[in-house]
Amino acid sequence: MRRRITIGMIAVLALALVMASVGSLVLVGRAARSTAESELAGEADAIAGALDAPATLPRVATPASLRLLRRVGNFDDLAIVRLEPDGTIRPLPASTLTPRAMDLGALEADQAVTGNVGSLVFTAVPLSLDTHERALFGHIPADALPVLLATRTVASPVSGFDYFVIVALVALVLAAVVASFLANRIASPLTRAVEATRKIAAGDLGARVPVSRDDYPELAALSESINSMGESLAISKGLERQFLMSVSHELRTPLTSIRGYADAILEGAADDTLSAARVIRAESLRLERLVNDLLDLARLDAKRFSFTFEQLDPISVARSVHERFTPQANELGIHLVSQLTTESLLVVADPDRLGQVIGNLLENAFKFARTTVILGLAAAGDYCCIWVEDDGPGIAAEDLPHVFERHYTSDRQPARRIGTGLGLSIVWELATALGARVSADSPMGPTGGTRMTLWVPLAQPGIGSGQVQH
Repeated sequence: MRRRITIGMIAVLALALVMASVGSLVLVGRAARSTAESELAGEADAIAGALDAPATLPRVATPASLRLLRRVGNFDDLAIVRLEPDGTIRPLPASTLTPRAMDLGALEADQAVTGNVGSLVFTAVPLSLDTHERALFGHIPADALPVLLATRTVASPVSGFDYFVIVALVALVLAAVVASFLANRIASPLTRAVEATRKIAAGDLGARVPVSRDDYPELAALSESINSMGESLAISKGLERQFLMSVSHELRTPLTSIRGYADAILEGAADDTLSAARVIRAESLRLERLVNDLLDLARLDAKRFSFTFEQLDPISVARSVHERFTPQANELGIHLVSQLTTESLLVVADPDRLGQVIGNLLENAFKFARTTVILGLAAAGDYCCIWVEDDGPGIAAEDLPHVFERHYTSDRQPARRIGTGLGLSIVWELATALGARVSADSPMGPTGGTRMTLWVPLAQPGIGSGQVQH
């Protein structure tokens, strides 16, 4: 990467230097020709004016005077040529200069012509010579037009190209040094990030990207993000390990009981086979509940949990759940209190999933309640508020933000072994899918207590029923 960045920077600078050099040469050459044309035109006009002086002034139109002016002035050639009636000019002093390069019409109209052919700049000025002067300059016929032709070769800007080459080489050397420095500053953090991510991908969740104070802010932010990702993955893996251990324990316990009682029945060691059968049935039901909860979580993860939304009365759903869990509460010696409002309310939800959420909240409360669990429902602004409150020891402050996390296990031990330990995770997932939210508050008093609250939006006009796949 460092080499590619360095080569790329040097290539960009080299291209910029080439373009700048070529552009400079073109502009300098054009400016030099334009300046030479202006100077040559002025000098040629002055000489033509002297050659065409009035008869009262001395005439200087002689070959000797032209030779003298050629030596004194900055001319490649300075001569008087003739424009023939057939449109030819004779003689032409430069091999590169042809009649096509001149505007013969302008010359015939007694107008000066200035131009260039490559690096050769020329100026042609029509003259009015008498018969004697025509004879001095090669017997110019009367039907031919005498023209003063001055030429000058403009120095090519390429002659200063060595300077550009030296400057370009120095610039390229400096660019190589700077590019190497920048490439190292850019590539080093990226290389460290790649190495760390490879280690993380290979299972080393403790790998971290070293962050230097000299790193660019964007690259430092990338490194810190990777480090945060690694920390999150490490925490998630630890929580997942705890979760799997907890599930394994939950699976092993009923399986052990089922196997023990089944062996006792088969060996004839069970004094009361009916009681053993009841234990086997209870443990198998508990095992079935755990498997169903795991399947529910898997379906929620795979977005394959179906919901049938309809407008419903949440009070009737809560009352049905209360009636269904009352026998279990009586068996556990818990007083299940109903505090359901008499106000008419409507929500849009899946009645079975809403009942499952309330049931999971009750089952969780049964684990920790000392004597009483309260199921309440009332309107709270735009929401239907459903809460389950127990008089248990409460939740520690450090555990409270994590009670709905799937892989989180608390140090507090439930007073009763009820459910699978996955209920609150399913509550969170189902509540989110229903468009509701759930919260936990603890303690509720000086002796503890916990309240779990489900907030379900009240039905809005125009919202009907339908089936949704989550």
